[in-house]
Amino acid sequence: MRHIYRCPLRWADMDAYGHVNNVVFLRYLEEARIDFLFRPDKDFKQGSVVARHEIDYKRQLVHRHAPVDIELWITEIRAASFTLSYEVKDGDLVYVRASTVIVPFDFEGQRPRRITAEEREFLQEYMDAADDARTEGEAVAA
Repeated sequence: MRHIYRCPLRWADMDAYGHVNNVVFLRYLEEARIDFLFRPDKDFKQGSVVARHEIDYKRQLVHRHAPVDIELWITEIRAASFTLSYEVKDGDLVYVRASTVIVPFDFEGQRPRRITAEEREFLQEYMDAADDARTEGEAVAA
């Protein structure tokens, strides 16, 4: 299953050529990530931090008033981290493909922590079967 976030474009997001600036895509990914992780029914109450981002820019996104879709899903769950993948797109037209490694974090203790059973259950709902990803400890079919 994938989470879909309708991301509004802002006038300040564009560069001198009228395209959304590449660095703004990091903020778009953050907005989608927050929308996914911090919902009233499910969230990472204990906190988390970003350990890594990878972004592949596929084409320029011209500024407009209509929002752009960001699809988000889980591609890997480990003991103390998980990977989110994203596509920023309009239908089949993909502007950006990206991934983010998230580490659950204990802010009171100032250290990384393991993913709880409740968090793992929530994340597994968003594992995308189309991806060649698996959770830690699962055997690879030969």
